[in-house]
Amino acid sequence: MSETIKLAIERLMQRHFGEGEISACTRLTGGATMESWRFGFGGEDYVLRRAPTLDFMADRPFGHDTEAAIIRAARAAGVTAPEVVAELESGDDLGSGFVMLALPGTPDPREILGMANSDALLAGAARDLARIHAIGRADLPDDVPVMNYAESVATLRKQFDEAGGDRPIIALGLKWLEDNLPDPAQPVLNHGDFRLGNLLVDSSQLTGVLDWELAHFGDRHEDLAFGCMAVWRFARYDRPALGLGTLEEYFAAYEAESGHSVDRERFRFWLIYRTVWWALGCLRMAKIWRSGEDRMLERVVISRRTSEQELDLLMLLEDEAPFREHRRNLSKRISKAWEPKGDATAGEIATAVSEWLVTVKHRMEGHDRFQLAVARNALGIIGREQKLDFSGIDPQDLAQDFLSGEQTLKSKGVLAALRFDALEIVQMDSPKYPALAVARKKWTGEA
Repeated sequence: MSETIKLAIERLMQRHFGEGEISACTRLTGGATMESWRFGFGGEDYVLRRAPTLDFMADRPFGHDTEAAIIRAARAAGVTAPEVVAELESGDDLGSGFVMLALPGTPDPREILGMANSDALLAGAARDLARIHAIGRADLPDDVPVMNYAESVATLRKQFDEAGGDRPIIALGLKWLEDNLPDPAQPVLNHGDFRLGNLLVDSSQLTGVLDWELAHFGDRHEDLAFGCMAVWRFARYDRPALGLGTLEEYFAAYEAESGHSVDRERFRFWLIYRTVWWALGCLRMAKIWRSGEDRMLERVVISRRTSEQELDLLMLLEDEAPFREHRRNLSKRISKAWEPKGDATAGEIATAVSEWLVTVKHRMEGHDRFQLAVARNALGIIGREQKLDFSGIDPQDLAQDFLSGEQTLKSKGVLAALRFDALEIVQMDSPKYPALAVARKKWTGEA
């Protein structure tokens, strides 16, 4: 732990609350974008959420002052949001952020999914989401953005082109979004990241909703869909609602609390949208690492999770292919080397591991233990990449054909080739990803 940060936090707390000393100050694990530090002061436990520099906040729609105001409004509306007690100033030498009272519970999805009463937790999540969606525009700062659906899809298309434009399944998803854009709905406040991992839970009871940096006004179905993505169900792929239960249970609880019906077609659109969004978000992690903006090892490893989203996206879209294409054999035809332009290469991952090892070789505790697990994942990817095989399709050409509409899932052999490649890539990047076994069984009959 940085002694400099500890002293800066201590000065901050003394300025707000008087004399006292910091105790048990540790950086929490996770947090690919923001840092979180937990510490004690004056008999209470607190969490500091911060960006190390103001430059890090430059491309974000709003700053930590607005995020803190959103959290306060949510808490006032009955959401189990934390209590913000202090905000950072330039003289604090801690960057940008705020301090909250620590809440009981764990955000660890593995622990949460092992709790006994998932029904109660799902109902609590639906309740809080409905309360978030009821917060009025007048209760929030003016700079909370309003989502324009068409502009958001166009932004994803731009990100795809900037990342190399060579991922056919993402291209397929982008084309589907463009062709199925829904009419605007009455905008409500969206949390923007409502899922396991950002929910604190204690004994199957929701105790806190965290990480409000993606809040915006938009379609309520976007918030409902995001937490239901396969990636956020973790080990419970079989429970499509937040990994906790059925969609019917989730929707019924939300409708009872909010008084608004859930539109299944709009829910499907936003499920596909957010899967494409996160696939491109994963790719962007490698770009951030390459630029030198943030050389954290976790960046390059997250970039390799793009393949998880491609697998999920193909499973969401494949029903549009004719029956004959679903029956086509997935056996390999032509082996062809492919070096993706967007995500991190094996060499870059190895460099990241090397750089990180230099910085932590003299210690191994706290957040570094988490980084050690990430490093092991990175080295595993390098080892598995040597065994990678492909169907023989040209990914760049096929991606552009999808975007132009020249090819679709109805084209001969396309679905089989995409399935084959998706299985290969996820087996390399994330062999324990729960959806992989489901897809393999569905597509090949193999357990």
